[in-house]
Amino acid sequence: MYPTVAEVLALPVLRQGRPHVVAGSAGLDAPVRWAHVAEVADIAHLLRGGELVLTTGVALPDDGPSLARYVADLAGVGAAGLVIELVRHWSDKLPGALVDAAEKHGLPLVTLSRETRYVSVTEAVNGQIVDAQVAELRAAERVHETFTALTVAGAEPGVVLGEVARLTEQPVVLETLSHEVLAYDAAGVDPAELLAGWPARSRVVQIGERTGYHPGSGWLVTVVGARGHDWGRLVVVCADQPPHRHRVVAERAASALAVHRLVAKDSDGLERQAHRAVLAELLASPAPSAELLARASALAVPLTGRQLVGLAVRPRLLGNRPALSTPPVLRELAEATVLAARRAKVSALVGTDELGVRALLALSPEANVDAVLHRLATDVHDARSSAPGVLAVGTTVLSPAEARRTLLEAGQVAAAALGSADERVLHRLSDVRLRGLLHLLEGDERVTAFATRELGPLLQRDAGSGSRLVQALRHYCEQGGNKSAAAVAAHTSRTAYYQQLARIEQVLGVRLEDPESMLSLYVALLALDITRPSEEDSPGRGAQ
Repeated sequence: MYPTVAEVLALPVLRQGRPHVVAGSAGLDAPVRWAHVAEVADIAHLLRGGELVLTTGVALPDDGPSLARYVADLAGVGAAGLVIELVRHWSDKLPGALVDAAEKHGLPLVTLSRETRYVSVTEAVNGQIVDAQVAELRAAERVHETFTALTVAGAEPGVVLGEVARLTEQPVVLETLSHEVLAYDAAGVDPAELLAGWPARSRVVQIGERTGYHPGSGWLVTVVGARGHDWGRLVVVCADQPPHRHRVVAERAASALAVHRLVAKDSDGLERQAHRAVLAELLASPAPSAELLARASALAVPLTGRQLVGLAVRPRLLGNRPALSTPPVLRELAEATVLAARRAKVSALVGTDELGVRALLALSPEANVDAVLHRLATDVHDARSSAPGVLAVGTTVLSPAEARRTLLEAGQVAAAALGSADERVLHRLSDVRLRGLLHLLEGDERVTAFATRELGPLLQRDAGSGSRLVQALRHYCEQGGNKSAAAVAAHTSRTAYYQQLARIEQVLGVRLEDPESMLSLYVALLALDITRPSEEDSPGRGAQ
C-alpha cells in the first residue's frame, strides 16, 4: 500500500532535484507512510514512524555529536529516510558526521543538488499514499463481498481456495493442525513442488498470533476454526512480505472455511474427502503422477519405499446379510478404521465409497504385514461389535504403480466374502476361492452369458409360476448333493423336496447326480449372485 523510499525518489518531482543517495542505501526498500517537511532539529518526538523527512538543513546544527544525535533520533522513531537540499545550509556536501551516522543506523540519506519545491513533493507523495489507501479499502470491500457470498452459498473448500489464489495470485494450502494437506490451489506452480515435504516444512512454521507472516518460509498463515475450536491453518505462499489485503483475503477465507465445516458437520470431514480424492485417483491412474504421490505424502501417507496393502471394509447385518451403506454407517466404519490404523501405528489413506470403506495401508519395509493386519482387523471388529463388518485385503505390493491392483483386489475379496457365511476376522484373496475368482471376472459378458444359459429356463419358470426352484437348487448344491440335508436346510419335507428336484431336472434337461452338472449349476448360481446382487435368490436374501 505504501511506496518505498526508492519509488519516491523516482517520482518526477524529486528527480528534477537530482537526488543522490549518500548513505543508508540498504534501507531504500523501507515503506514511506508520509512525506513530512521539518526545518527543526528537535522533530523526532513528533513523528510516528515511516515518514520521509524533507529539509533544507537551515536549522540543523554543525557540530558532529548533535548531527549524530539528530540522525539517531530519526532512526529511533522509525523514520523512512532523510532528504536534504544542498542549497541554503550546505551547498557542496554534507558533514561527515551526518553521513556516518546515517550509514550506521541504516537510514537512507539523500541530497538534492537543485532547489526543490517541497510542497509539490508532499502533494505527490502523500497523494499517492492516499490513493493507495482508498484503493486498498475498495479492494477490502470487494474481498468482503466475495467471501460473504461464498459463505452464504456454502462454497466447498476447493472453491474458497480457488478464490484466494485468484485474489492473491499466490499458491494456497489448507492443512490440519497436524500438518496434513486437506486442499490446495497451486495457482499455476508445480503442485508436486508445492507439496514436496509439506508436513516437515510446516512443522517449523509457528506464529504467535492468529494471522502472521513467517519470513523464513515465505508463508502467510492464518488459523482456521470457530467457536473456540481451531482445526486447521490456511497458508498463502508468498516469497515477499504480503500486502495488507492479502491478510484480509486469508482471514475472510478462513472464516468461510470454518462456517462451511460447521454447516457440513453431518457429511464427510475434509480429511476423509482429501483421502477419498487421492484413493480415487490411484484407482483411476495405473501410473501415479508425481503430483499424486506428493499429495499422498502431504497427507502424511508416503507411498514410495513402503509395503502397500489395499483394505476394504463392508458393513454386514446379523445373518451375514449386506447392510445398507448409509452415510452414518460409512462414517462410523471410516472412523473405526482410522482409529485402528493409528493404534497399529500405520499410515493409511482412508476414504468411503458407495459400498463401504476403502483404504490403502503404507507400512514400513520392516513391518510384519500379517501381524499389523490382524491387529488392525481385530480393532475394527471390536469397535463394530454391535454391527459387524467384513474386512478384506489385497496382495501386498511394493510400488505405488501397483497400488491400484491391491485396492481393486481388496474390494473384490470383500464383495465375495459378503456372500459367504465365513466370519473370519480378515479375508484374503486365497480365502474366497471360487467365489473370489468370479468376483475378479465381474462384468465379463461371458460369465453373465454362462449363468443365463445354465439357469435361464429355471429363472423363467420361477418368474412365471411363482415356484422356488432356483432356491431349491441352491440348497442342493450348498449341501454337496445330499438330498436329505438339503431338504432340512430348505425346511421342506423330503417328499416335497424330491419332487422339486425332479422338476428342476425336467426343466433344465440335466441329471443332478452328474458331478459336472451340479458343479456347472453351482458356478452359475455364484455368478448370478454377483451379476444380480439385488435378486431375492442371492445368498441369505431369499426365504428358506
